[in-house]
Amino acid sequence: MDIKEHEVYTFKLASSEEVIAKVAGQDEKYIFIVEPLSVSPGPNGMGLMQTIFTSEEGAKVSLNINSITMIVDTADAIKQKYIQTTTGITVPSKKIVMG
Repeated sequence: MDIKEHEVYTFKLASSEEVIAKVAGQDEKYIFIVEPLSVSPGPNGMGLMQTIFTSEEGAKVSLNINSITMIVDTADAIKQKYIQTTTGITVPSKKIVMG
């Protein structure tokens, strides 16, 4: 899989945690991510919660490639929720305007 900077991906870690984050770069040992959110079950279904509580906002996080078991493109609906959660911007749904 070709990992692109500034794109949002879902990472499944060896710990079974699922993390959604924007990629800020990579090298041979790490994928650098920003604004990581963990997927967690809640009373109304799956939700997104902050992954790291003690870092500065916008800090670049080093994710060790050896701790990743899967990488996948994040589903559009989840990506929109991620953008809303990290930026406060609500992404409008795609609709065809007729008239």
